[in-house]
Amino acid sequence: MLQRTATTVENVPLAERTFRIRLHVPEIAAAIRPGQFVMLRLPGTTDPLLGRPFALYDTVLDNQQRPVAIDVVYLVVGKMTSLLAEIHEGEAIEVWGPLGNGFLDLDQPKQVTLVAGGIGQTPFLAYARQLLGQRGYGGDPARHITPKVTLYYGIRTAKLAAGVEDFERAGASVHLASDDGSIGHHGFVTDQLRNEKPPGPWIGCGPEPMLHALMKLAKEQGKTCHVSLETPMACGFGVCFSCVTKVKTPDGWDYKRVCVEGPVFDAACLEMSG
Repeated sequence: MLQRTATTVENVPLAERTFRIRLHVPEIAAAIRPGQFVMLRLPGTTDPLLGRPFALYDTVLDNQQRPVAIDVVYLVVGKMTSLLAEIHEGEAIEVWGPLGNGFLDLDQPKQVTLVAGGIGQTPFLAYARQLLGQRGYGGDPARHITPKVTLYYGIRTAKLAAGVEDFERAGASVHLASDDGSIGHHGFVTDQLRNEKPPGPWIGCGPEPMLHALMKLAKEQGKTCHVSLETPMACGFGVCFSCVTKVKTPDGWDYKRVCVEGPVFDAACLEMSG
C-alpha cells in the first residue's frame, strides 16, 4: 500500500449526481489492478475524519504508454462525496492504495457477463478492457482472456446511467435496465438476466439486495458467479474489522475482511448466496 498526495487533473460530470475525478498519482496508477480500490481523503479537514473507499474505474496513460493517473467514478450521496464534487483542477487529495484484491482468475471463457446495479459499474471499465486484452494493469502485459464482454447495468432512472459510452468504446455490449422504464428494460436488472440468460461467468457489483438476487439466480442456473462487495469501510487495510463478511471455509464458516480478503469473492462461498 502506498500513501500519496495526488493532484486533481479533472473532475467532470458523467450523469446526474455522478462524477469522474482524475488523479495524477503515477506510483499507484502503475501498481493498481481491476477490482482493487483506493481510499480518498480531503486534506486539511477533519470533517469527514476518515477516508472513503472508491473502486478503480481505469488508469490513464501518458504519451509513453505509462500509467500516470487513476480515474474514480462516484455518486454524490453524503458529505464526503458532496465535498469531492467541489474539488477543482490542481487541488490536492490524499490517496492510499492499491487496496484489496483484484478480480478472480477466469479460465478463458467464451463470454463474461458483468452485472451492475446503481453505482456498481465503477469497477468494471478497467476489468472489461483487461478481459478483452486491450490493456495490462499492475505491471502485467495485456492478455486476451475472452472475446466478448457484456455489461448488464441497472439504474433507478435514465438520468443516472453513467459511463455507458466508455464501456461501448471499450468494446463491451451494454444492456440497460431501469426501475421506472425510462431507459432499457423496465424493471430490475436481475429480472432482465433471468429472461435473457446470458452466458457466464457472471461478475456482479451493486447494492446488497441486487447481489442477493444475482447470486440466487446464478445458483439456480448453474453459473459461476463472483461479486465485488460495496461494504462500508473505515480504514481500508484490515485494522478496524468494520467490514467483515461471512465466508464458507473447509472448516465451516469464518469472517473475512472485505478490504483485505476481498472486495471480490466467489459467490459460492458467501452466506448471502444461500
